[in-house]
Amino acid sequence: MLKAIFFDLDDTLLWDKKSVKDAFAATCKAAEERCGADAARLEAAVREEAASLYASYETYPFTQMIGINPFEGLWGEFPEAHAEFPAMNKIMPVYRKEAWTRGLGRLGIEDEALGRELAERFPAERRKRPVLYGESVRVLERLKGRYQLLLVTNGSPDLQHIKLNLSSELLPYFSHIIVSGEFGKGKPDPAIFGFALEKAGIRRHEALMVGDNLMTDILGASRAGIRTVWVNREGKEPTDVVPDFEIRRLEELLPIAEALDGPA
Repeated sequence: MLKAIFFDLDDTLLWDKKSVKDAFAATCKAAEERCGADAARLEAAVREEAASLYASYETYPFTQMIGINPFEGLWGEFPEAHAEFPAMNKIMPVYRKEAWTRGLGRLGIEDEALGRELAERFPAERRKRPVLYGESVRVLERLKGRYQLLLVTNGSPDLQHIKLNLSSELLPYFSHIIVSGEFGKGKPDPAIFGFALEKAGIRRHEALMVGDNLMTDILGASRAGIRTVWVNREGKEPTDVVPDFEIRRLEELLPIAEALDGPA
């Protein structure tokens, strides 16, 4: 019998990719108006420089384990007590300025002051643009009371809670919110799913994991013996990681849950 459903957050319930894209568009448009930089080219350049810089820092293995991506580094704060977070807080202001300054440089614009200004603007633009999938609350409303709902998300606790506070309508639906940065390991490590099972007080066959990422959500839950639903909104090609179910819209989860809501 299905007793609990675990949800990923980013790009499963929250449309994080769109929030980041919109924040880049607004920031790069401001740069275009200031110095004539082509906004689309600047975004591509900053994305590439950010990814390269991010991977060069000593904190990179930790961010990979916890699941904090380069674009979260461009706007998040990391005040947590874990030994790696103070190092990240020290590095990130330099990282942000360098990513934007180098991106401008790729377009032939050498302006460190503007790079610093854009680095400060991007976080503000990102915070102004939380995007929630229109079906998220409808689906959670249908599921509440029938199943225990848990959120299992990778990332910095502070940053993930900022995202949730910006989309606070999600909060009442979850009995537990498990963030990798608090737990100490991120998806796809099966340990974080085992912890979620403990918090829910259920066995693995009584749970279902719903997420958009095959290599974190689906692989990790499968390793923990939990059934999985891959939310494949973008029509991506399958890989060697095989989910139990594949859907294109979150509302397609409802009949799957009903079908599983019987004797195990």
